[in-house]
Amino acid sequence: MAGTLVTPSATGNTGLSPRRAVPRVSVTQDGAVTEAPADVRGDTRARVQQAALELFTRTGFEQVTADEIADAAGISRRTFFRCFATKADAVWGEFEAHVARLEALLAATRDDQPVLASICAAYVEVNDYAAEDLPTLRQRMALILGEPALQAHSQVRYADVDRVVAEHVARRTGQSPGALLPRLVATTTRAAATTAFEVWLADGTTTLAAALHAAFDQLALGFPGLRTPTG
Repeated sequence: MAGTLVTPSATGNTGLSPRRAVPRVSVTQDGAVTEAPADVRGDTRARVQQAALELFTRTGFEQVTADEIADAAGISRRTFFRCFATKADAVWGEFEAHVARLEALLAATRDDQPVLASICAAYVEVNDYAAEDLPTLRQRMALILGEPALQAHSQVRYADVDRVVAEHVARRTGQSPGALLPRLVATTTRAAATTAFEVWLADGTTTLAAALHAAFDQLALGFPGLRTPTG
């Protein structure tokens, strides 16, 4: 990613199994017990994310304030900061859950699966979005890849992804996560995924899945078209 590889979901869905809903109840003045939605905070976060994406896309990231996002989402400033520490976090959404999803997929890979193939497969799966989520995903990724302030913020996010991948390579190879090979694999697979997202955003005909597969195939095969003189 000059933007992102494990991207935040367009709808806040992390791809993880949903938690069992625990009903919330309240008692009215006449003593009646009513049941409230179980994931009110999750709904609020999703509403804030959507409002932020629309405002940032229309006006520009730097020009929009947290107060304006809160107003658009129909919440207070205090509630906004309960959901997100910064307005940049509202763009990234549930990114931490996606990193956790990537980590879980890598941990579940078979020992007989080649290391690079296991990483590529995990990236593709964690970035598998339903068709109805793709327009919002485009909004999100265009901001992450195009806004300088968000690109600077992204380095912290990418460090988490690189750590997860490097630790996986280290486990499989018996090396330290800080050794050259685990670190190199982590950064190159992330770059491949970022490039795939950039191509997908720029090309209205290529699907995200096709772009990801093409990028990882080139990486896995060692850029076969460049192995012989071209000139």
